[in-house]
Amino acid sequence: MRVIATSLLVSVFVASLLLDSTHAQGEARRSIPKRPVHTFSIVARDPGTGELGVAVQSHWFSVGSIVAWAEAGVGAVATQSFVDPTYGKLGLDLMRAGKSAPDALKSLTAGDEGREVRQVAMIDAQGRVEAWTGKNDIQAAGHIVGKDYSVQANLMLNDKVWPAMSAAFENTKGDLAERMLAALDAAQAAGGDIRGKQSAALIVVTGKPTGQAWKDRIFDLRVDDNPEPLRELRRLVKLQRAYNHMNAGDLAVEHKDNEGALREYGAAEKLVPDNAEMIYWHAVALVNMGRVDESLPLFRRVFEMDPNWATLTPRLPKSGLLPDDAKVMERILSVVKK
Repeated sequence: MRVIATSLLVSVFVASLLLDSTHAQGEARRSIPKRPVHTFSIVARDPGTGELGVAVQSHWFSVGSIVAWAEAGVGAVATQSFVDPTYGKLGLDLMRAGKSAPDALKSLTAGDEGREVRQVAMIDAQGRVEAWTGKNDIQAAGHIVGKDYSVQANLMLNDKVWPAMSAAFENTKGDLAERMLAALDAAQAAGGDIRGKQSAALIVVTGKPTGQAWKDRIFDLRVDDNPEPLRELRRLVKLQRAYNHMNAGDLAVEHKDNEGALREYGAAEKLVPDNAEMIYWHAVALVNMGRVDESLPLFRRVFEMDPNWATLTPRLPKSGLLPDDAKVMERILSVVKK
C-alpha cells in the first residue's frame, strides 16, 4: 500500500507541475521579447565528474539571464529562439520531480502553442538529453544531440555552425567548462549569429550537490554587453578558476593543511599573476602560518601596486585576520617604499 500511495503522490505532483506549466507558459508568452533571442548554445554533462553545464552566445543583450538554466543533481536547460523562459524553470522542476530530460521537454512542447518558433535543449543528471528545433525558427537553424550533450543554433550565418560545435566539444580535452568554451568558439569561427556578437554566459554546477545552490555553482558567469563576448567570457572563466583555487586554499588553511593551501594559492597566482587581491591574501596566509619572511616579498609587490593595501593591513588584527603582534606588523609595513 505504501508503494502505491507513493506512486500516486508522485503522479499527482508531476501532473500538478504540468498544469502549472500550461498556465506559466501562457503567462510567459505574454512577456516574451518582441524580437527573437537567436543564438547558439550547448547543454552538457561530464560523465566523469557528474558536472552539468550550459553555455551560450548571442547578438542579444544579457542572453544568459533568460537562456541558461542549471541545477546540480537535476539538469541543465537552454531555451532560445522566440524564447519562453518557463522552459528553464519548469524543465528543472520536472526533472527534479523524476522526469527524464527527453520526457520533460516532450511534456512542455506538447502544451506550447508556440513550439514551432522555439528552440530548447535539456539534459538531466543521468546524461539523458534531448533538443527541439521548431520548424519556423529562422534559418539557418538546427541541433545535434550527442552523448552527454546537445548543441543548437538558430538564425546562423550558415548550417555549419552546430556541426562545428559538436566536433569541437567531442574533440577538446579538459574539464566541462573548457569543452563548452571550445564549442562556442567553434560556432563563431564557423560563421556564428548572422547579426554579430553581443553577450555570452556559462554555468557549470557540481556533480556532488550539497543542496545549497550558492555552493554548487562552479562557474556562473555572464557577459551582458561586449563587442567580443566570447573573449571576455574566457577571461572571466580563467579568473573564476583562480578564485576557485583561492577558496580551496582558504579551506585548506581552516583544516590546517598549510602545504595544500600554498599549492592552491600558487595555482591561483599562476593563472592571474598580477592580481593584487590574490597576492595579498596569499601573503596574509603565510603570516598566519608563521612564515613571515616568505610573506614579505608578496606584501611588497602588493603595496607597490596600490599603497591602500598597506593602509588596510593594520586593520586586520582586530578582525582576527592577522596576529595582534606589533613586531610582526612592523616587519610587514617595513617593506612599504618611502
